[in-house]
Amino acid sequence: MKGAFNIPNILAFIRLLLAPLMFVLLVNRDLPLFASIHPSWLDFFAAFIFVLASVTDFFDGYIAREFNQITILGAILDPLADKMLTLAAFLGLMMLHRASPWAIFLILTRELFITGLRVNAAAKGIDISASWMGKVKTVIQMIAIGFLLMQWPFGNALLWLAVAITLYSGYEYILSFVTNAK
Repeated sequence: MKGAFNIPNILAFIRLLLAPLMFVLLVNRDLPLFASIHPSWLDFFAAFIFVLASVTDFFDGYIAREFNQITILGAILDPLADKMLTLAAFLGLMMLHRASPWAIFLILTRELFITGLRVNAAAKGIDISASWMGKVKTVIQMIAIGFLLMQWPFGNALLWLAVAITLYSGYEYILSFVTNAK
């Protein structure tokens, strides 16, 4: 795999490593390692890791496109890392009772369905790349996660806004698939 170990792929791999670390900070607060750390600091560290990982998501895509460093490995790693990061955050927040299980269920179901749809489309040679609304969805989800991690006001409102945009962007993907499959 020539060029597979480029900066965008390294950034995606770093995101893969940060996701479980953030998850541990959220759900394993009873570990002896964390005994002397106030839970609000664990929230802060989890939020910091989430923001750092989110920044790598922006830069890996930007660098890959700008410097023509798009690889097959990157096409696999990037969405996997994105899904791991949001999955870790949403499940951790749900386990801390900061996020509605229904909201998380709707978001994760959409993510799994659209991932399957994209794999099916790719197998048929149909391109259903990320839409503008898909990018908005990602940004709103990340903002909602940040607010919920830090327990800031309006976190749940942002979560439900993310649900609405997530479902709408899923509709757009389905419409694109159906239109391009004809």
